[in-house]
Amino acid sequence: MTLNAEDLERITALTLAHYNQRAQEFWAGTREHDVSQNIAALLRPIEAPPPFAILDFGCGPGRDLKTFSQLGHHAIGLEGAAQLAAMARAYSGCEVLEQNFLELDLPASHFDGVFANAALFHVPGQELPRVLMQLRAALKPGGVLFSSNPRGTGQEGWRGERYSAFHDLAAWRAYMSAAGFIELAHYYRPAGLPLEQQPWLASVWRKPAPRPPGR
Repeated sequence: MTLNAEDLERITALTLAHYNQRAQEFWAGTREHDVSQNIAALLRPIEAPPPFAILDFGCGPGRDLKTFSQLGHHAIGLEGAAQLAAMARAYSGCEVLEQNFLELDLPASHFDGVFANAALFHVPGQELPRVLMQLRAALKPGGVLFSSNPRGTGQEGWRGERYSAFHDLAAWRAYMSAAGFIELAHYYRPAGLPLEQQPWLASVWRKPAPRPPGR
């Protein structure tokens, strides 16, 4: 089914309203989550000299944004829910861009890394190629994108008051490759459990650097 402009506006409005209305509840339920494995997975393959310019895409209340800043990096958040964006600014002390995922306005070739932790699964499948291309354009050549999404087998639609899309590894690879990324790694979370108890698919991707002339 093709989503028209009105459908996409409704998806954005209702999903963001869900997070705005439950901002404090969301913060209480996620602030102690340990995503150090994911943060390391983003930072490790960045080849630029630190400190890095990091975009925390879908930064929520600012938990990971503050971590990146405390590690000495130049971290900027991006959040569509106004309540969460305000919380992130207050908690992290970092700049937070208030943009929804379907209307991005990002500087070109600016970031060494994009951290999309539990965020991109809210992008409808038909819009995902465009959004990934925009994130790729915002990365410097050789920059790295990390994503972590709840995995599935192509299910897409409303889950309560949030719109969500669930991809398996093959489908996610197809989206990322089509957007011009090179896969560096993937793994499932939480670590140390059988696959059927690991609902999260994490993956790491690089924006290729242009080849030198004559190569």
